[in-house]
Amino acid sequence: MPLPPPPIRPDPNHVPTERELREDLAAAYRLIALFGMTDLVFTHLSVRIPGDGHRFLVNPYGMLFEEITASSLVEVDADGEPQQPTTWPVNPAGFVIHSAVHRGHPDAACVMHTHTLAGMAIAAQEGGLLPLNQMMMEISGRVVLHDYEGIAADDNLSERERIVRDLGDAPCMILRHHGLLTVGPTVAAAFYYMYYLEQACRIQLAAQSSGARLVLPPAEVVERTRAQFGRGPTKGWLPWQALRRKLDREQPGYRD
Repeated sequence: MPLPPPPIRPDPNHVPTERELREDLAAAYRLIALFGMTDLVFTHLSVRIPGDGHRFLVNPYGMLFEEITASSLVEVDADGEPQQPTTWPVNPAGFVIHSAVHRGHPDAACVMHTHTLAGMAIAAQEGGLLPLNQMMMEISGRVVLHDYEGIAADDNLSERERIVRDLGDAPCMILRHHGLLTVGPTVAAAFYYMYYLEQACRIQLAAQSSGARLVLPPAEVVERTRAQFGRGPTKGWLPWQALRRKLDREQPGYRD
């Protein structure tokens, strides 16, 4: 089989079309399922549609992530109410966190939220995420914490403000007793952060389960490593191209 052509570097000023966003977000849903980060039909990945007003794409409520396609995604407003005909319901209560973050975070074109075993286990630990590995050091200092206040719903609107406040300009958040959340200027960036935030949680649990004394690197080494990784509008772009090629080979229906 011939090698695929090398991907063309993205234009940082490119404004994606709705179709491009639908395919990217559908791909993200399939990949979250592929890497074992789903919770039945619950949790959301969402992306902002460019243009006037607050318009977002989100999953229809009741579909497994492995079933999501570009055309099945539903356009909703800031309250999670559908703005297009759909035979599937949308869970407005589940969109509360996403709506707040999209509107309050300058970099949150895409928001991802998961309830994984590893993520929820770390969310229950007093010490939070530790810099135990190089990939964990990339996000060290970029992972913030939001304390649990109950199910995020419309009966606690003030929590939206606290979520945005706690997130600040960080790309990653641990929701105490709840799960993980990442944001990014693109679907690729948000997925990159979610993948490695999840991996960091899994690594920590594996290291803790050994019973051995954990060795933490000096703070200055952690800071230097984090700076070496950097941040930018094309974060996660290269592995995203590889992952899209994988889906095109194995699950091409996500584009439908």
